[in-house]
Amino acid sequence: MRELTTIICLLSLSPNIFAQKDAGAVKVLDKFSSVALAAPSITMKFDLESVDQTEGTNKTEEGTIVLSKDKYRLDLTDNIIWFNGETSWSYLPAEKEVTISKPAKDDNSFQVRPSALFSIYRKGYKVRLLEEKSDSYLIDLYPEDIDSDHIRIRLTIGKPSYDLKNAEYKYKNGVTVTLKVKEYDLTQKPDNSVFAFSPDKYKGVEIVDMR
Repeated sequence: MRELTTIICLLSLSPNIFAQKDAGAVKVLDKFSSVALAAPSITMKFDLESVDQTEGTNKTEEGTIVLSKDKYRLDLTDNIIWFNGETSWSYLPAEKEVTISKPAKDDNSFQVRPSALFSIYRKGYKVRLLEEKSDSYLIDLYPEDIDSDHIRIRLTIGKPSYDLKNAEYKYKNGVTVTLKVKEYDLTQKPDNSVFAFSPDKYKGVEIVDMR
């Protein structure tokens, strides 16, 4: 489930080059973060591309995600994940199986809290504004931890609305995963039921409770 780990991450060339955080990059990211996290929810439709240079493979799939604070629902081709802030449900349609788990409260990984994408730059990353165009900003984030599994996160943020256009995660194992956003909506007000698995809607599935 590399794609899920990434998105849900999706997140060193030479991190020591940047002794200080780029003030221009921080200013853009602060605005990007404040706009997104002030919204009732973040809804995205996207293409998720995974390129493995070692294996010579290239895979693309469509997906959607709805985020509201730490709650989310993620739909991919072969997996649906719900998280209501405490409990996670992972449903595999092909196997007709749902796995229930309860992540640790101090787990701030993207898998548990994908909203971290909008604030991850604040701690543990050096940031650099690479390019400013008439319609977008291009920003790189470099992990300060040399043992991190990824080399870089590259964000493309739209102007003037500070919406997410692209998020590219480059990993040390030769894999690059790119989230290409097709629709970005901050106006939806989802009900809490959106973020929880409903047995009534998925009758006959096997339930594996790992809590």
